[in-house]
Amino acid sequence: MAELVFFTGTMDCGKSTLALQMDHNHAARGRRGIVLTQHDRAGEAVISSRLGLRREALEVNAGLDLWDLAVSARVTLGELDYVIADEVQFYEPEQIDQLARVVDELDVDVFAFGITADFKTQLFPGSRRLFELADRTQLLQVEALCWCGKRATHNARVVDGTMVVEGEQVVVGDTGDQGETPLVEYEVLCRRHFMRRMTSHAARTIGAQQMPFDLDVCPVPASTFVASEPAGELSTAHEGP
Repeated sequence: MAELVFFTGTMDCGKSTLALQMDHNHAARGRRGIVLTQHDRAGEAVISSRLGLRREALEVNAGLDLWDLAVSARVTLGELDYVIADEVQFYEPEQIDQLARVVDELDVDVFAFGITADFKTQLFPGSRRLFELADRTQLLQVEALCWCGKRATHNARVVDGTMVVEGEQVVVGDTGDQGETPLVEYEVLCRRHFMRRMTSHAARTIGAQQMPFDLDVCPVPASTFVASEPAGELSTAHEGP
């Protein structure tokens, strides 16, 4: 039976990479699907990964009915086997309901990818609705790391080098081509450093001022560190965040 599956984690844990990989795997087996996205950092109508992978996709705006889209795609393609929905935290709750209907009434698998909470640690409406409706919620196994080496659990917004906790919920950053001022970036932090507003930039500044007791580096379990590959051998890292 078809399922609505929510793949989630912080930024940098490989969500978009996994979305692209799943689309490739299903398409390679002759399955027909559509790929959706919204507010990707690389621009409109595209899914991009920080590893450099990218693919054209359908841009989801607030007025788009995903049930109607799926029905139309089924007619156009002759069949519809799956839907890849990236950046689902930005979708309207009603659109998540429509994706659930696609699963239940069209027997189409829907694989949804998105982060859970915003830079204020508040749930995105789309993610909240997915927690309520998804058949399965899967936390991605690739752990993003805070600058201190501990597992990152929070998404921080950094404006002109300073972490902020006020502002609009949706502001696209990390585009690599921002001519505007102020410069908006995002950084993943462990809970301790999120609560202390201690970004990597702040840590470097304090370190330069020779105040290590303020740096408050979190202890990192020994299991975090992995032995390096022998020289000359290729080491492959897997994402899927």
